[in-house]
Amino acid sequence: MQSFTYFVPTQVLFGRGTETQAGEAVRAEGGSRVLVLCGGGSARRSGLLDRVTRSLEAAGLTWFLREGVRPNPTLEFVEETIRQYRDQKIDFLLAVGGGSVLDTAKAVGLGLRDPEGRVWDFFTAKRDPADTVPMGSILTIAAAGSETSDSAVITNEATREKRGRNTPLNRPRFAIMDPELTYTLPAWQTACGAADILMHTLDRYFSNVPGNETTDALAEALLRTVVRFAPAALERPGDYEARSELMWCGSLSHNDLTGLGRGKDFSVHQLGHELSGRYGIAHGASLTIMWPAWARRVRATDPDRFARLGRTVFGVTESEAEAASLACIGAVEDFFRSLGLPVDLGSSEIGVLPQAELEALALGCSRGRSRAIGTFCPLDHQGILEVYQDANRGK
Repeated sequence: MQSFTYFVPTQVLFGRGTETQAGEAVRAEGGSRVLVLCGGGSARRSGLLDRVTRSLEAAGLTWFLREGVRPNPTLEFVEETIRQYRDQKIDFLLAVGGGSVLDTAKAVGLGLRDPEGRVWDFFTAKRDPADTVPMGSILTIAAAGSETSDSAVITNEATREKRGRNTPLNRPRFAIMDPELTYTLPAWQTACGAADILMHTLDRYFSNVPGNETTDALAEALLRTVVRFAPAALERPGDYEARSELMWCGSLSHNDLTGLGRGKDFSVHQLGHELSGRYGIAHGASLTIMWPAWARRVRATDPDRFARLGRTVFGVTESEAEAASLACIGAVEDFFRSLGLPVDLGSSEIGVLPQAELEALALGCSRGRSRAIGTFCPLDHQGILEVYQDANRGK
């Protein structure tokens, strides 16, 4: 193993009915005036919101409610929330939902504690945050891993930019994880969530830093688990075993465990963020569109790495690395298709794009030709453009 520092301070409360412990968990963290954030109404319709707020009231806590978080959460919603609750003396945030709600809460927390309230500065690296309002989460989808990660991603609709921010301040104090809360998810969201879990792992797995066998083995075990249980969750939405395995994989995929001893690549996430920022496509689908094209572009960097992934996770049997690496890419594509996800632009809601749009995507991803992305095989503006061009296939 290479050297690393690892600390994940999030308490995990995992299992059936754990959402009823929300009030006790918030009070244990010193919260008294709680802003609850949630999405488009499913938490209310399912009765989850009522169970959570009753728990807060039983713990003697004052709570406020902010609904309406959308997928690919927006800066505009974050800024409005900050303005609305800045004077309410909020001392704890409780995110009830998936990654979009959690990322929104993280951004709101940073903005509420910032005297200037210009939270977008943190996401464009103009300033570093100094403080945040502590938060906890009640997870309703296995996907982003935001419940134990230090990252948050929001979209600036005015500029069509999607940006992320990593800081230890973003780590939730606790994560309540009841797999039964994911039973009613539409198949599309379940599939996109599984793709996000896979990609959080693969964007760490593809590294040119050798000597991290334990990390590799952990990553491969997690990937095999997702490959096994994602189809089961789609076929049997109320399968507790499948839902619980996916939910725990989601957390482990993005709390840095599967990347210890090496840096992150995250090229595919950067490429996908441009698609989501410009076209509003679901995050998981943006990743499955971009991964095959990225893999074809960088495969020659280390065919053995792709071959190992194919053999250990996807059942590839070719003995020679060149053939096994190509078979691996095909196997990953086939798995994405089996979940009903696109593997190129033509098979997505975006469709095949004109060259000018591809160039705009590449310009955005390279920040106006000012940066390269990735560590496994760094891609400059031209390399990024070539990946988008390769992904521009299909129907």
